[in-house]
Amino acid sequence: MAIDFKHYGPLNGYDELISNKGNPRQVARQLCRYFSGLSDAEVDELKQASDLAIKTLGISFTVYSEGSNIDRAWPMDLIPRMISSREWEVTDRGLKQRLKALNMFINDLYHEQQVVKDGVFPQEVLAGARNYRKQCEGINPAYGVWAHICGTDLVKGGDGTQYVLEDNLRVPSGVSYMLENRHVMKRVFPELFEHIDILPVDDYTTQLYEMLAAISPRQGEVPEVVVLTPGIYNSAYFEHSYLAQQMGAELVQGSDLMVDDDDCVYMKTIYGLKRVDVIYRRIDDDFLDPEVFRKDSTLGVPGLMRAWRKGNVGIANAPGAGVADDKVVYAFVPEIIRYYLNEDPIIPNVPTYLCMRDDDRAYVLEHLDELVVKPANESGGYGLLVGPRATKKQLKQFAQLIENDPRNYIAQPTLNLSTVPTLVEEGRVAPRHVDLRPFTLQSKKLYTTMGGLSRVALPEGSLVVNSSQGGGSKDTWVVDMGGDK
Repeated sequence: MAIDFKHYGPLNGYDELISNKGNPRQVARQLCRYFSGLSDAEVDELKQASDLAIKTLGISFTVYSEGSNIDRAWPMDLIPRMISSREWEVTDRGLKQRLKALNMFINDLYHEQQVVKDGVFPQEVLAGARNYRKQCEGINPAYGVWAHICGTDLVKGGDGTQYVLEDNLRVPSGVSYMLENRHVMKRVFPELFEHIDILPVDDYTTQLYEMLAAISPRQGEVPEVVVLTPGIYNSAYFEHSYLAQQMGAELVQGSDLMVDDDDCVYMKTIYGLKRVDVIYRRIDDDFLDPEVFRKDSTLGVPGLMRAWRKGNVGIANAPGAGVADDKVVYAFVPEIIRYYLNEDPIIPNVPTYLCMRDDDRAYVLEHLDELVVKPANESGGYGLLVGPRATKKQLKQFAQLIENDPRNYIAQPTLNLSTVPTLVEEGRVAPRHVDLRPFTLQSKKLYTTMGGLSRVALPEGSLVVNSSQGGGSKDTWVVDMGGDK
């Protein structure tokens, strides 16, 4: 047999599909029976079918390397990650709770700052928040929602406890790969979808459109929704074009839009100007409006902030939402949830040390070789230190970085992330570390994806799951355990 789960041998810790005794967990029994019955030739055939589907669908991502942009086929593993619907119900409630509280927090920061006055959130943290935008003070986006789309990174520790690793609230990406992974798996394994009750993810783009339409300033009319992209050289351009196509929205660049004397946004078309109601922007704040942010930006739209401030256009995510996409702010989210909702967090944070605190900094510097250190505002796996795998030179360098700018660094224990069975060389199955990025939407209503993008660290023992750092992905199946179809 090509795939032998009996001798799979999970790493010391928690495996999502196989128990410590080597038996498939209840949610994965049917899947493991299916894969265990395949021959080497059948596994090769399925792998080739998967690779062909990815190539045919044009699923790619861009890696920046030594000044050049390299398009690569999207790396997807054949063995899906499986989550029971009972477990997912708790995750779903936790994600909605978190985004609701974060939006109340952001709205408060740009208005009364009561959370600061009440001593729940330190003034010094706000003062050092790189993504706080004074230009957004006093603005009232629809429903008080600033972060309309949040990609939350979830991990499980060695005992199976689920944690929030970070919140992505600026320009979260990856949802198109979640959707395309499902398309590929349906092509390759149609029989599994007939016999296992896998909850669908296909309605995400419908929910995304509904969420965006709800923030249109012209309610009662069919809104003109556009996706604003930096262009073809952006690493997430595939996603921008995919989501625009799926929603029936126009994909535009800054030069396609203009703000007229009436402070409304218009799209240039061959038939003349057409008013735009909602912009799903995939451009960072700094480049959105050269009148307000970076003067040298050619990616944005002059006057866009004027139009937004006057309520003539909806923008998702709203400018300034990134104030909560800060790993130092992250450490305060449990208290933010208690403060605004009077509830305990459903999903806990990973224990976090703030280097701006003297005691925490002393501990971090003393235990640097045991911890993961992260800069406050980087993403994509860049700029972090994994202490146990760092060289003496790297440890010394990070100690100096922390000393020079303590507000910019947090540290966390090196979690023994949960693993999933993954096809490696010669058709073998081996455990690889995994995280999960579900997507939560908020405007008039709250929605969550049924699962998310599972990202896998492909090199043996690696904890870095980002595709830009050599990671791969899996389709995520939330399975209704009430019975098979």
